[in-house]
Amino acid sequence: MSKTALWHGIYPAVLTPFTANEEIDYDMFKKNLLFQIDAGISGIILAGTLGEASTLTAEEKFDLLTFAKSVVPESFPVLLNIAEQTTREAVAIAKKAKELGADGLMLLPPMRYKASDREVVTYFGAVASATDLPILIYNNPVDYGIHVTVDMFADLEKYPTIQAVKESTRDLTNVTRMINRFGDRFRILGGVDTISLETQLMGAVGSVAGLVDAFPAETVAIYKLAQAGRLSEAVEIYRWFMPLLELDIHPRLVQYIKLAATAEGISNEYVRAPRLTLEGEERERILKIITDAQASRPKLPDYKNL
Repeated sequence: MSKTALWHGIYPAVLTPFTANEEIDYDMFKKNLLFQIDAGISGIILAGTLGEASTLTAEEKFDLLTFAKSVVPESFPVLLNIAEQTTREAVAIAKKAKELGADGLMLLPPMRYKASDREVVTYFGAVASATDLPILIYNNPVDYGIHVTVDMFADLEKYPTIQAVKESTRDLTNVTRMINRFGDRFRILGGVDTISLETQLMGAVGSVAGLVDAFPAETVAIYKLAQAGRLSEAVEIYRWFMPLLELDIHPRLVQYIKLAATAEGISNEYVRAPRLTLEGEERERILKIITDAQASRPKLPDYKNL
């Protein structure tokens, strides 16, 4: 799959639904996935933060990959996230993902260890050299403590499999810095819901999104309208969406977004411990944000045909 064919549009960081006894709920996973595909998403990313990667075993991640590939249409991109503590394990997962039919990888810096710039670049390079799968680097210094700088990307240019970046620095100027330095060598996907439209207007070719897991039509509509130059329509939907998008930038974003998707009938609230489902005032407060948005939902134009 070519770089231009792969890196564009809306990529949900998909949820991992669970049953009450913490087993993966594949029926709900399929329901959510098909709902999002129907809304016009461009691909999916499995086992990210929203997918509760930290609580999934490697085998569960591979099972999700195999199941997703059996459900999605032919040639629909399915990416697996890699968030590991050792280079050896990251390389092994990349190779296994290729074997199981993954179309690409999202790759975080080493976990739990505050690696130096040289160590991060070496880690990324080891994975990139071990696979021919296209790689999306996840640059999120706010949540993961490591900033993949523009100079570090210069060191990564020599790896053809490293093709894109999930831009989650929350610094909009970083999009321009990347484009000024590299042109379209690294395709940029926005990674923060609350500045997704702004990131697109600065040159991102799409988004890796969170609230899309509950509201895929609205998410794709904003992207498509902006691409078509119908900015005022995109902004109107975006302003309606903002109270929901802010659920994506909270430590309990998994519980918040699962609650939103449950309200839409495409998930349930179950999470895997140590996470706990919401209760009391917090649950009621978040649910009110969701129900208020549902009550004022905008009518969408025929965005799929733009």
